[in-house]
Amino acid sequence: MRGGRRLFKDVSLALNAGECAEVRGANGSGKSTLLRSVAGLFSGYQGAIESAPCAYLGHKSGVAAVLSPLENLHFHEQLGSGSAADALVRVGLGGMLDMPCGRLSEGQRRRVALARLLLGDQLLWLLDEPLTALDDEGRTLVRQLVAEHCGGGGGVLCATHQELVGAAKRLQLVT
Repeated sequence: MRGGRRLFKDVSLALNAGECAEVRGANGSGKSTLLRSVAGLFSGYQGAIESAPCAYLGHKSGVAAVLSPLENLHFHEQLGSGSAADALVRVGLGGMLDMPCGRLSEGQRRRVALARLLLGDQLLWLLDEPLTALDDEGRTLVRQLVAEHCGGGGGVLCATHQELVGAAKRLQLVT
């Protein structure tokens, strides 16, 4: 229930190592709420959720405009197992490490957010509309990152309106 309205009922999904599942549904069907519940960010539900340690990328990038990409990733770099500079190079922002994020396009800010995923060793990635604001190259990059993560034994649960990977499981939410 969210705001007195039932979003979904009797949802069951098992995701094994190396698998990707896409959550599909109309706007307002509960895709983001489901991901937030798995991430432990929303607790207003009945039932049980068992999840591996996860990294959550919301539908908004969550990047501070006054900070540079490096500064935005500093905290995550301290907690994780990678280099913020290397992660930013991997997502195509190597020449913008110290530029204030407020001067970056929305797609570039999305790439900063994606770089956070590369700084941790969480088995499960929860991605809410990860292709939002990205150009063709950026969408290809996301698909590569997901394939690499799954190929390394990780799992991905993604709320999306666009196909992420062809072999993904699908969970359709109906309003």
